[in-house]
Amino acid sequence: MSVSEQSPPVALLTADPRTIDTDLMAVPVFEGELPPDKWSEATGGEIARATRTKEFRGKLYELFITPLTDRSHPAPRLALIGAGPRADFSSDRARKIASTLVITARQRRISRVAFLPLKNDRRFEDPQMLQAVAEGLTLGAFDVGQYKTLDHDPTPLSALSIVIEKASVASLAGQASAVERGRLLGEFSNLARQLVNEPGNTLTPSGFTERVVAIARAGGLAVEVLEEPELTRLGMGLLLGVGRGSSDPPRLIVIRYEPPGAPARPVLGFVGKGVTFDSGGLSLKTPDLMHHMKDDMAGAAAVVTAMSAVAALQGRVRIVGVIPCVENMPGGSAFRPGDILTSASGKTVEVLNTDAEGRLILGDALWHAQQIGATHLVDVATLTAACVTALGTITSGLFGTPQEWVNTVRTVADRAGDRCWPMPLFEEYRDQLKSDLADMVNVGGRPGGAITAATFLKEFTGGLPWAHLDIAGTAWSDEERPYQPKGATGVGVRTLAELGLSSELK
Repeated sequence: MSVSEQSPPVALLTADPRTIDTDLMAVPVFEGELPPDKWSEATGGEIARATRTKEFRGKLYELFITPLTDRSHPAPRLALIGAGPRADFSSDRARKIASTLVITARQRRISRVAFLPLKNDRRFEDPQMLQAVAEGLTLGAFDVGQYKTLDHDPTPLSALSIVIEKASVASLAGQASAVERGRLLGEFSNLARQLVNEPGNTLTPSGFTERVVAIARAGGLAVEVLEEPELTRLGMGLLLGVGRGSSDPPRLIVIRYEPPGAPARPVLGFVGKGVTFDSGGLSLKTPDLMHHMKDDMAGAAAVVTAMSAVAALQGRVRIVGVIPCVENMPGGSAFRPGDILTSASGKTVEVLNTDAEGRLILGDALWHAQQIGATHLVDVATLTAACVTALGTITSGLFGTPQEWVNTVRTVADRAGDRCWPMPLFEEYRDQLKSDLADMVNVGGRPGGAITAATFLKEFTGGLPWAHLDIAGTAWSDEERPYQPKGATGVGVRTLAELGLSSELK
């Protein structure tokens, strides 16, 4: 499997908008401000009427589409898209309004879209802003209806472009590079969304492993799959224990990106939770939301697609990806509450709840990432309902140590549009994991549930710089938003990719 082909490349054009052959020309407008007079004239005064009557006010994600009556424009239509207050504008908002634009265009069966940044706002000339717009245009092209056979006839996009009226030769190369970077990050985010949307009957541990191997190899990455005999030899009792209840045995997928000439350090270790379906095991989940548990491999999807993006963009940092792939089922051989499992690191864990399986498999995976050379760790996991309770569905929880590494990850995540919020890891939380029979228990009770889960993971990080992103609330959206349909969000992909592409890591 390669990058999704649902959207065309995003072209950066330096031209007079009146020369652009497209189906829809789109202009962002800040709230309370008027679009340039030339656009009102080109629409026969329709824009002036809409702003005068407040039919269009520039509120965030507001859209107004009208015919272009000036025949000097090849485009038949003009769209105004609300960018919200000028003072609040950011690259994240640029990404979202661009995505909103393409989603609306597809709903109206418009296949060619050109985005015209504002001439009177220099921020639109910044490569980071252009990258965000290209990401948004690409994200908006994602189609969630891959399994629909009725009432689903999406309009294929044939052309996406960003139009800059003037650019210096010196700046144009950097701007074009930023647009291509944004397109690729958007495409790989869409590929992760496609994986997470897959049902559990097609994305079993074996099926998911095949997909991951295909994606990694298509991107030129080295990949190795460790199966039960190797996992047993490595002593991965946590991963093996979780997988016992499924007829499809667990695997550990190891992906390597080693660009020629890369420095010996740092070596990023990306670890992604790969539970292809989580029934809760013998600590069975309630049925009302169990169907969502096909998204429990969102962290793993983020790892393989982010590493593929880094390879495509020729990042200069070495990366190892470790994906524990398993299905948590209540079969006759399933692990039980009260079982004691021995991890690959030698630590023993008393299982109090088999539905706290993610931290178990990540424990063995974090240990293995260290064994194969990782110097800095980041794990991404749909880990706890407690994090959803704490932060809702628009912000991921961020945990880790030392603070400098956590700050680095947070800065990169914010830039990538993956909102996260730092959470504490005070040493007293470790007391909630004490066991009378083993080194620790796998759950610390309801108080601070997301924190004690992260505290459990910390036990397997070997003192390395480590960050944990709990994406339980952000990996899936039950709410349709202007810039995003229901379903998988692709959270974590751009954060990991931007980390791998960063020139600031030491």
